[in-house]
Amino acid sequence: MEKSKVYYTDFRTTAFGNGLPAKLKELIKAAGIEQIDMAGKFVAIKMHFGELGNISYLRPNYAKAVADLVKELGGKPFLTDCNTMYPGSRKNALEHLECAWENGFTPLSTGCPIIIGDGLKGTDDVSVPVVGGEYVKDAKIGRAIMDADVIISLSHFKGHEMTGFGGTIKNIGMGCGSRVGKTEQHSNSQACIDEEKCRGCRLCQRECANNGLVFDEKKKKMRIDSKNCVGCGRCLGACNFDAISFENSSAIKELNCRMAEYTKAVVYGRPQFHISLIIDVSPNCDCHCENDVPILPNIGMFASFDPLALDQACVDACLAAQPLPNSQLTDNMKKADFVDHHDHFTNSTPESEWRSCLEHAEKIGLGNRSYELIFVKTN
Repeated sequence: MEKSKVYYTDFRTTAFGNGLPAKLKELIKAAGIEQIDMAGKFVAIKMHFGELGNISYLRPNYAKAVADLVKELGGKPFLTDCNTMYPGSRKNALEHLECAWENGFTPLSTGCPIIIGDGLKGTDDVSVPVVGGEYVKDAKIGRAIMDADVIISLSHFKGHEMTGFGGTIKNIGMGCGSRVGKTEQHSNSQACIDEEKCRGCRLCQRECANNGLVFDEKKKKMRIDSKNCVGCGRCLGACNFDAISFENSSAIKELNCRMAEYTKAVVYGRPQFHISLIIDVSPNCDCHCENDVPILPNIGMFASFDPLALDQACVDACLAAQPLPNSQLTDNMKKADFVDHHDHFTNSTPESEWRSCLEHAEKIGLGNRSYELIFVKTN
């Protein structure tokens, strides 16, 4: 198989010259984004708006650079992400939008609208077949994302406490899954109900097609019938009070494989382009309500038509970098019982693992791990 092309540039700028958003536009032009016919097309720009309290997510300026270029090419861009499966500031569209606004993402700052991909409660999704899937038959993807004509991913490349790092595949696979889709990727378990939070409204019961929910008339609380609950997660979006939860019980390898298959469901047979910025490489996901200091230096901006090659190029660039002092990574390296895995992400979070994701992505034909790295000299 011919190597995929991955283009990159650094974060250096010239005094009184172009800024980083302009550099990003030059990079993605050089990478060939203009080859995509966007005239009159709806273009979903998938990114993460950051959890409230976290400030390591990508700044809105980068989103505007991408959106502006899409408009120059005749497209109709919108920023999008799907709701989370867990309580927080992004579990429904209203709070998700308020979170995005507070973190600086507005039509004024980004030059395009924001649409939450899976609707008000995270239940507006589409079942998308996974061609060649081994773990997932039909992925549950936010409807607005699948309604778009073109998909562009704009990812913040950073560490992750489970999957080692979060890059393009995680941004698309996990990020485009509806609340049910995220549950399917994360969990092999049945639902759990917190009786103290349950209001007895019975809205969740309307969503259950398997008689997995039983209302206790005496307590006026809902409970799980473990014989019938199939762990589908439909009840999750129906509860307005965070009374329903699922354990993150999937083994990391299985999570990684499901995530790769969800990514394939989103991009398969569609015009696509992918961008990843290795900047503010926090040890944990941007879903955290905090961010620790970076474990690695700012390395550069990367772009490709191949999501797998892009993740491989980014992780390779990170593994070749020197750890930053006074970070979670270097703190771990100073411990008496430290075991060197020769991998910055594993050394930072030893219980995490990322290789199975890229291996499975290649196996199912998501892309190519072999790549040609092309440096783009910008003005």
